Amino acid sequence: MAEDVNYPPFQLGKSRYDQGTFSGRLRHYLDIIDPRTLFVTEVRLKESVKLLEDYKHGTLPPGVSNTQLWEAQKIKQAIIHPDTQEKILMPFRMSGYIPFGTPIVVGLLLPNQTLASTVFWQWLNQSHNACVNYANRNATKPTPVSKFIQGYLGAVTSAVSIAVGLNVLIQKANTFSPSTRLLIQRFVPFPAVVFTQTVLHNGVIFICKTVESSANICNVVLMRHSELAEGIDVLDANGNAVGSSKIAAKRALMETALTRVVLPMPILVLPPLIMSFLEKLPLLQTQRSLVLPVHSLVCLAAFGLALPLAISLFPQMSEVEVSKLEPEIAMATTGRTVVYNKGL
Repeated sequence: MAEDVNYPPFQLGKSRYDQGTFSGRLRHYLDIIDPRTLFVTEVRLKESVKLLEDYKHGTLPPGVSNTQLWEAQKIKQAIIHPDTQEKILMPFRMSGYIPFGTPIVVGLLLPNQTLASTVFWQWLNQSHNACVNYANRNATKPTPVSKFIQGYLGAVTSAVSIAVGLNVLIQKANTFSPSTRLLIQRFVPFPAVVFTQTVLHNGVIFICKTVESSANICNVVLMRHSELAEGIDVLDANGNAVGSSKIAAKRALMETALTRVVLPMPILVLPPLIMSFLEKLPLLQTQRSLVLPVHSLVCLAAFGLALPLAISLFPQMSEVEVSKLEPEIAMATTGRTVVYNKGL
């Protein structure tokens, strides 16, 4: 069929693209984060799930194309959690991360922040991150609500503390000119979200205490730390669970945490640099009401660039040799490798 030219033969549970390459993972995740899936109706979702079930049981009606099957799987993967088989709430899906997260990024990067506004935007940011991390976790083991609350409080406290501390230090840095202080203050969200750093300007050293464990890493680890204690299921080539591995859980959290380090870099570094240039243009100098809309568009573009690049660092279903896991895992399967859901 002509419509199937760009689609390979359908494989249930597999990606259309090679997950062993960065470009393949990038194309795969561009499907997953496609915001158009936010508008899929309940009827369309049920039709997609049924089509995949029919394929699985060999009862597919005649005339169904590869295109239809791949599109059905795209819809399911964007909306349904692979472990729980339950719908992920719209703001916490990866396809909703950019539309719902961009207003928060704009708020984080607003200049002339007060203490109250800094606390508010950092709280909102880490609250959204916590829910995204929890909603896209490996859910092969149940997670008590108490663990969610502990992780949430830890992540929010760390981010707000770093941001408030840096804001106070910047306000006291009288050696900086007002314009330099404003530029540095715009970068406060980045260390609060990722790590604090040393800022050099005209020979003046502004020292921000280095914090190895960033707020985003804390968020991932604290929201999912029960996986480290209980392990996660690892699957053989047929998709059957062969055991629970704490080593695989550690790898999953490390891979996810690395994506959270990369994710904020373009989002929180590029907009301040671009806006510091754009705000000098005659148009924005005379039409100050355009600054916030332009700022929002710049943030949206940076977010749209950063998310697929960051999550494409690793495949969602990661593969690991059984020899690198616990001995009981190697004894439970004859395969050389197993796979696990890293989460997003």
